[in-house]
Amino acid sequence: MPIRLDNVGIAVSDIEATIAFFTDLGLTLVGRDTVSGEWADTAVGLDGNHAKIAVLQTPDGYGRIELFEYLHPDAIPTTPTLANEIGMHRVAFSVDDIDESLAIAARHGYLPLRGVANYQDVYKLTYLRGPDGFLLMLAQALGPASD
Repeated sequence: MPIRLDNVGIAVSDIEATIAFFTDLGLTLVGRDTVSGEWADTAVGLDGNHAKIAVLQTPDGYGRIELFEYLHPDAIPTTPTLANEIGMHRVAFSVDDIDESLAIAARHGYLPLRGVANYQDVYKLTYLRGPDGFLLMLAQALGPASD
């Protein structure tokens, strides 16, 4: 049976600020809606589910993230995941210029956890906390691009 990854979903407290962050990084907003009703309750497993949603896509057309801002039930703030905790870990993006991407992130108030690392002269990469504290990895290939 063929399978492909469609998107990564992220619950956020401020969908507009999160859209602004990701579009500044280079993603494109491809759709938004407000969802509710029995179908949404069934799919998500929450009674009275009502949320604003937005889908953003990477320039290559393959990577997508779906953002959710819950209107009901109330969103539950959590402690941000640590890099070594079990569970959903991070969202990673390949970027052409990590310094430019980090400058954009800094304008939104997001800074590297420690700095930018050089992995065997293959990648420059870093982790940072994005909107609502989730982990985001940015990586720039140092050699010729490969798939």
